[in-house]
Amino acid sequence: MAAAVSGVVRRVEELGDLAQAHIQHLSEAAGEDDHFLIRASAALEKLKLLCGEEKECSNPSNLLELYTQMHFLLCLKAILDMTYFEENKLVDEDFPEDCSPQKVKELLAFLTEPETLAKENNMHPKLCDLLGDELLECLSWRRGALLYMYCHSLTKRREWLLRKSNLLQKHLVDGINYLLQMLNYRCPVQLNEGVSFQDLDTAKLLSTGIFSDIHVLAMMYSGEMCYWGLKHCTDPQSENHEVGTADFGASCTTHKEPLDFREVGEKILKKYVSVCEGPLKEQEWNTANAKQILSFFQQCCS
Repeated sequence: MAAAVSGVVRRVEELGDLAQAHIQHLSEAAGEDDHFLIRASAALEKLKLLCGEEKECSNPSNLLELYTQMHFLLCLKAILDMTYFEENKLVDEDFPEDCSPQKVKELLAFLTEPETLAKENNMHPKLCDLLGDELLECLSWRRGALLYMYCHSLTKRREWLLRKSNLLQKHLVDGINYLLQMLNYRCPVQLNEGVSFQDLDTAKLLSTGIFSDIHVLAMMYSGEMCYWGLKHCTDPQSENHEVGTADFGASCTTHKEPLDFREVGEKILKKYVSVCEGPLKEQEWNTANAKQILSFFQQCCS
């Protein structure tokens, strides 16, 4: 038994040495503040400490769990880097009509895989803990932003819209759901007498659930997508339009009722304007487009 444990420890040590070299190489390219590499390095340090303990006392299960966690984070880093490169290439080429449906489908599948693996991995349940709020936000943001860029390109193709507005509507609904999901992972900070803030504007932002510039951008993106939905997908004849063969899978969240573009868009853009002209006033976020869309929503309602 002791020999078997010693063999596992020795093998994990070898794998850890290889991983350390890989992390070092990635850190030099990505910078010392890369979130995923920091977490992978922390898991590696714990792994080295356990391997350095008395071989007879080492628990192979714990060693393998830590190595799996580290490997999972490095895989996630690779997925995010690879998909980011592919996304930028599609944007630069304005989403070529012949290959974009399949490429976007593949990118969404890649960006969904970490969550799927974490949920389905019964051998190492602590993997679920690796996908904390920040990583989940990142994955939802990347999917929502990708569909935003794709839909933006599709709205400029008049002939395509005449045939496939139903398909655009599905992409918009999925994209909006991803962005709203991203905005709702973390709860707003509850301000009370026990919480002290030196910056009142920061306190106001945190109390409304705004934790970064990406949260602000996600509000504008989702509001704009709601505008495209109302403008391009509410034609009474739309039910006769052809639905494309590319299927991006079910929407990321299940809705008992269809998404109301006007209601959702109006709510999120009012919050966007309030935040940008309030706590973020000095940051000079542009609210002109948001106000034009809100005016459009009001006209649709009247």
